[in-house]
Amino acid sequence: MIQEIVIPDSLYEQASNLAQEMQISPSDLFSIAIQDYLHRHHSQKLVQSINDAYADGLDENEQATLEGMRRHQRQPVEDTYSKN
Repeated sequence: MIQEIVIPDSLYEQASNLAQEMQISPSDLFSIAIQDYLHRHHSQKLVQSINDAYADGLDENEQATLEGMRRHQRQPVEDTYSKN
């Protein structure tokens, strides 16, 4: 499939130079760059969704789960220090 995208000449030159260094075509470089951008954008949206979900704080069950996780994570450290 052929698509036309207009970009500034200076950007295309820089991308072409990088593609040549990487021994790939400029089209492949642009595809890689767009895939990377879309992945990062999706990840940022996911993090924002998680942050939004917890913006009002934790409910009682979530707080209890968090405390249990903290105790579990501290246990090996506390066991190590109590043996010495």
